[in-house]
Amino acid sequence: MSLFTSCAIFLTVWWTVLFCVLPFGTVTHAEAGIDKGDGGDPGAPVDPKIKQKFLTTTWISVLVFAAIYAIVYFKLVPLPRVPGGL
Repeated sequence: MSLFTSCAIFLTVWWTVLFCVLPFGTVTHAEAGIDKGDGGDPGAPVDPKIKQKFLTTTWISVLVFAAIYAIVYFKLVPLPRVPGGL
């Protein structure tokens, strides 16, 4: 697996995991009983904890990518060759 392919797969895994991690531990303004006033969305999180979620996303993505890399490196699942490649 080339460096470019590895980076592309890692970024795809990272974004997918991020969207899975984002809803965990969020408390909305409506759940907290805080009035957002005019124009505020009651479903917006009070404290989104983005830094913590990015760190959690990164270590989960590293584990998932390591599993994918091991599967490809040790040829546990044979991948077909695409004829006529670059």
